[in-house]
Amino acid sequence: MRMRKEKMISRRAKVPDLETIARRAMHEKGLLVDFPLAARQQAERFHDLGADLDVAGRLADLRGLPWTSIDNDDSLDLDQLEVAFPEDKSCRLLIAVADVDVYACAHSPIDEAARVNTTSVYTGVRNFPMLPERLSFDLTSLLAGKSRRAMVVEMLISRDGRISRRRIFPALVQNKAKLCYDAVAAWLEGKARPPEPLARDRDLRRQVETQDRLARVLRRVRMAAGALEFATLETRIEMGADGRVKRIVSRRQNRAEQIIEELMVACNQSTAAFLAGRGLPVFSRVVREPERWTRIVELAATYHAKLPPDPDARALSGFLRKARQAKPNAFADLSLAVIKLIGRGEYHVLPGGRIPAGHFGLALNHYAHSTAPNRRYPDLVTQRLLKAALAGVGKSAYSLANLQSLARHCTQQEDAANKVERQVKKCAAAELLADQRGSLFSALVTGSSDKGTWVRIKQPPVEGKLLSGGQLLKVGDHLRVRLVAVNVEKGFIDFARA
Repeated sequence: MRMRKEKMISRRAKVPDLETIARRAMHEKGLLVDFPLAARQQAERFHDLGADLDVAGRLADLRGLPWTSIDNDDSLDLDQLEVAFPEDKSCRLLIAVADVDVYACAHSPIDEAARVNTTSVYTGVRNFPMLPERLSFDLTSLLAGKSRRAMVVEMLISRDGRISRRRIFPALVQNKAKLCYDAVAAWLEGKARPPEPLARDRDLRRQVETQDRLARVLRRVRMAAGALEFATLETRIEMGADGRVKRIVSRRQNRAEQIIEELMVACNQSTAAFLAGRGLPVFSRVVREPERWTRIVELAATYHAKLPPDPDARALSGFLRKARQAKPNAFADLSLAVIKLIGRGEYHVLPGGRIPAGHFGLALNHYAHSTAPNRRYPDLVTQRLLKAALAGVGKSAYSLANLQSLARHCTQQEDAANKVERQVKKCAAAELLADQRGSLFSALVTGSSDKGTWVRIKQPPVEGKLLSGGQLLKVGDHLRVRLVAVNVEKGFIDFARA
């Protein structure tokens, strides 16, 4: 059996710790690891504008509304709050997005630093925020009990899920409860008591129930329009006190995460429509029509489903929905295979907000990245476009050529960030598997090309290269593999077909 040219590192060899590996991966991909001194100094000079009484008098004061946030339990960079009110034959939804631009104004040292990476990088071992922690974890984070500046998107949504009216304006808001996905989902599904903030406040409890009902209506509308629904597994590294990997756990999207997803999609739709209605471009992320559609058609055939010979998002959506109903336990594997075959998204500047021909999109005609300005630079750009539109200065915020250049740069840097995250997770997985050489695993083919075949094992949920026995295998195939070797420093995990 042919082994890789690189010498496999023994467990006794000196291997850099994972944080060192993460920092090195950032450098190798051209990403900023530490903030420049000028950006750090600028961040430390800021005072809290949300608590400034002079500011309060010039903005809509919505701090009395029952705002809540739902996020990961360890998240500190809270970008948005939600509140919804049932009305006659409709529901009024308000999304408050942190006003990051008021601190990180264009061309400032903080903005120039954020523009390098264009995104926060979450390696699971060491995270690299897009903005200094003084902002993203404090002044621009919508923390519970804190008065914060925000851009508010208000929508009137009919019972059939149509957004009939919208407006956008700056305001002061205050988060009444920081809620966590898992706890909210367990309560909504009847598996646990309400989280403590909801247990002691009936109004907040009813508020989340209203958001849940609204999200389900919005989701039905999107699915009927041909949106693609997946059940992907998200992996998370858990570190031990000794600085070594303790375990790698996976989780599927739950009901609370679907609430946030649907409400944010509605917000992003409204933001795009607002900009397009004023003749401004929309900064969006779209997905090209998949080049490997033929393999998707073959996958569908194994489920006794027939897809058209040419890419068709609505037909694919219908197949995925039926496949989930027919084989719910296998849907995560199917989702992963289809995602790999569709390929990555890329940022585009959409004149008039229209998704161009040749793209799958999100079964939406209008969509903007706008709800996470603490962690994504495109969302910060959109926030500046909104402010320009509200101020009546139109296209002076950015030229079209500048936006197009930014779109290319953001795509490139987000791809680099994704590679760093994958690399560090591979190194962590190699460390976790170092003592399991020779073990057998169930696996799924996730990649197949002239460069080789890649598989993902289920427990722990990690990916590696198939060194032998990969002939004729295709993405989506299942097989048994044996772990042959690992290299922690390089993140190599090598399998052979069993």
